[in-house]
Amino acid sequence: MRSSLTLVGTLWAFLSLVTAVASSTSYFLPYWLFGSQLGKPVSFSTFRRCNYPVRGEGHSLIMVEECGRYASFSAIPSLAWQMCTVVTGAGCALLLLVALAAVLGCCMEELISRMMGRCMGAAQFVGGLLISSGCALYPLGWNSPEIMQTCGNVSNQFQLGTCRLGWAYYCAGGGAAAAMLICTWLSCFAGRNPKPVMLVESIMRNTNSYTMELDHCLKP
Repeated sequence: MRSSLTLVGTLWAFLSLVTAVASSTSYFLPYWLFGSQLGKPVSFSTFRRCNYPVRGEGHSLIMVEECGRYASFSAIPSLAWQMCTVVTGAGCALLLLVALAAVLGCCMEELISRMMGRCMGAAQFVGGLLISSGCALYPLGWNSPEIMQTCGNVSNQFQLGTCRLGWAYYCAGGGAAAAMLICTWLSCFAGRNPKPVMLVESIMRNTNSYTMELDHCLKP
């Protein structure tokens, strides 16, 4: 089984898969921001949350210790986080699409040419840029009432208060940076240049095949 990728291209495909999986997994996990509320640990991503308060008997607040996404897009605490959800999700989808094509290129001949590899690298740069933009938008939502309740009522835009950033936030940003810088550069050398000799041989084989079929049809 021949590959359409060079040795550098194989490394590019592997790193593309790693960065795409790292960014996408971090996008779905609610561990971007850690804080506490009513003495219980609380964590957030852009559209998910772990542990949330509800009204119990006697109208007192109790913490429900479970993770889940917000009931609707409009229920996400701030406009910045809504934008972050869309932008980061689009970037992750783009990185996953390129990674899938790169992995297929390891198994299929003549799938990824040198020019195609560079185009895929450009798509990775755009995907990484979208995820990075999402990470930059994320702190703009720290002044929402829901986040302030979790961060000691002292948080603000780009001010965490008593909260701290989680590992998933750094993982998403690191995956985006690796996709933009390393994968984009490696993609320039990922595909194989088409060989003119192979192209001529392919044309000759097709011509001979058509000639044989024509002779067979013309024979009485």
